[in-house]
Amino acid sequence: MKIGFDAKRLFHNFTGLGNYSRFVVDALVNGYPEHDYLLYTPRLRDHPETRVYQHPKFVIRKPESVLAKRFSSVWRSYALGNVAAKDGVTIFHGLSNELPITKPGSLKTVVTVHDLIFKRFPAYYKAIDVQIYTWKLKKACASADVVIAVSQQTASDLQEFLNVPASKIKVVYQGCHPNFKLIASEQQRQRVKAKYKLPNEFLLCVGTIERRKNVLTLLKAVAGLNNSPPLVIVGKATEYIKEVNDFIAANNLKHRVFIYHDVAFADLPIVYQLAQVFIYPSLFEGFGIPIVEAIVSGVPVITSTGSCFVEAGGEATVYVDPNNEEALAAQIQRLCSDSDLRANMILTSREYVRQFEPSVIAQNLIQIYQAL
Repeated sequence: MKIGFDAKRLFHNFTGLGNYSRFVVDALVNGYPEHDYLLYTPRLRDHPETRVYQHPKFVIRKPESVLAKRFSSVWRSYALGNVAAKDGVTIFHGLSNELPITKPGSLKTVVTVHDLIFKRFPAYYKAIDVQIYTWKLKKACASADVVIAVSQQTASDLQEFLNVPASKIKVVYQGCHPNFKLIASEQQRQRVKAKYKLPNEFLLCVGTIERRKNVLTLLKAVAGLNNSPPLVIVGKATEYIKEVNDFIAANNLKHRVFIYHDVAFADLPIVYQLAQVFIYPSLFEGFGIPIVEAIVSGVPVITSTGSCFVEAGGEATVYVDPNNEEALAAQIQRLCSDSDLRANMILTSREYVRQFEPSVIAQNLIQIYQAL
C-alpha cells in the first residue's frame, strides 16, 4: 500500500498532536516496512524530533508551485487530496481531526479524532473557534471512510455531538513517546534534580495550567494535608495561572508548591521517574496521555472519575471525584504512606498499558487500512 499522512503536526508540533503523529508513523514504518509512506506538509522544520523523517524510507511532499507555496494552507486544506491521489496514494490518513476538503473518489481516507472538548465545554474556547473546529470536523467525518477515535469516550462524543454513525468509528488507542521507557541513570536523575531544584520527594502534576485541568482542586487537597510531600506542577501557563498563584499565596503554600513552565521535553521522563505519586485531576480529556506517561515511567497514578480516565489508567489507578478535594487529599495521604500499595499499582498498571505499545497500535491501524 501507498499510505499518505497529513504531516503538518508531525513537523511543526512538539507536544500532543505532534507526538501522536510521530508515534503513529514510526509504529507503522517499524512494524510494516513493506508499505510506502508519504508525508505531506506545507513546509519542513529542522528539529531533532523530525530529522529522522528526512530519510529514503519516507517520501516528503511539500507545495511545489509558487502559488501553492504562497498559499500553503489552501494547498493543505483543498488541494492535498488530489495531490496525494496523483502520487498514487491509496489511503490518506489525517492525523489531527482534519482531512482535505476535496478528494477524488478513488482515494480512501481515514481521520483520527482526539477529542470534542470544544463541543462539550465550549465556554473554554472563543465562539468563532468552536464554529471553525465544528465545521472542519463535520466535514472530515462526513468525508472519511473510517473515523478513528483515540478512546471510547471520544467515540461516544462523536455520536452524541456530530451524529457520526457508530459503524463508521473505530477505537484505536494512542501510546506515549518512547523516551518515557528509558530508565534514567542515577547521574541523569541527579542532573535533572539539580537543574530544576526539585525536592527529594514530591507529588507531580503535568499538563497545561488551564481551568479544565483543575489544578485548584489539587491545591486545595494539598493545603488540607500537613505532612504530604511538596507538589511539583509542570505545564504551560494560561490566564488561569493567576487564580493558581493567588491561592498559593493566600494559603501560604509557596514552600510546598513549585511550578515549572519550561521543563525540557528530554528532561520530562526523568521528572516523572523522580516523583512519588502522579496526580491528574482533570475534569475531561480525549484520552489522557500523561496518565500513560506516568505509568510507563513507574509512577502510581491518582486521577479523576468519569470521562476517559479509566481507559488510560486501568484498574490499578486510583480514581477520585475531581470536585472533591477531601477525597483527593485522603487518597494522596494513603498512597504516600503505603510503599507496598504504590509498588503493586505500578506493577499492575504496567501490564495494563502494554495495549498502548507501538506494535499493537500499528497492527490495529494496518487492519483498518487493509479493510478499506
